Amino acid sequence: MTEPIKHPLFARCYARYAGPALRKAGIDEHRRRLLAGLSGEVVEVGAGNGLNFPHYPPEVTRLVAVEPESTLRALAGQQAARAPVPVETVAARAERLPFPDASFDAAVVCLVLCSVADPGAALAELRRVLRPGGQLRFLEHVRAPSPALRRVQRVLDATFWPRLAGGCHTSRDTESAITAAGFAVTAVDRFDFPESRVPLPAAPHVLGTAVRSEE
Repeated sequence: MTEPIKHPLFARCYARYAGPALRKAGIDEHRRRLLAGLSGEVVEVGAGNGLNFPHYPPEVTRLVAVEPESTLRALAGQQAARAPVPVETVAARAERLPFPDASFDAAVVCLVLCSVADPGAALAELRRVLRPGGQLRFLEHVRAPSPALRRVQRVLDATFWPRLAGGCHTSRDTESAITAAGFAVTAVDRFDFPESRVPLPAAPHVLGTAVRSEE
């Protein structure tokens, strides 16, 4: 059985302040792009308090929302009751998913691979539970393209940022990790969110689709 993760202060701050701030900055447009065209059985890992739920298309027949943090998972359960698709919330870690091989048509990760302890293991699990040809949809903030901003990211990650932000790391090369885990990236959009005149350490984002490779 998965031991619960408890970050109640971070969870409450995220739900009350960070989530609404992201929405005000325009994150919902990117959430809709992330989920557009999905169908069948889908697993979302690191579902948080369920902010993606309203944007799933009706062609999704089953959504399994994995969230290890107990406060966020309880909030996701409330959001699930209002979702346009059937949602099940599950307590589990991304690195150890409690599902058989080839269980899902698609998997979703949204602003979560920055915070898991072992992104490679999490991506390997997602590949395992996807059916052949299954899609991985991803929206993540990532390592900056600028060497100067990468240095700032590394300093943040080595000091206070992960403790302040629930284990988040700003400098992960998520696109390379997805490829290394056995996925073929078929579409990717790189952009800064939120847009700012001053480079922000957590602003570089990628949004894309990858397919489980059979090689």
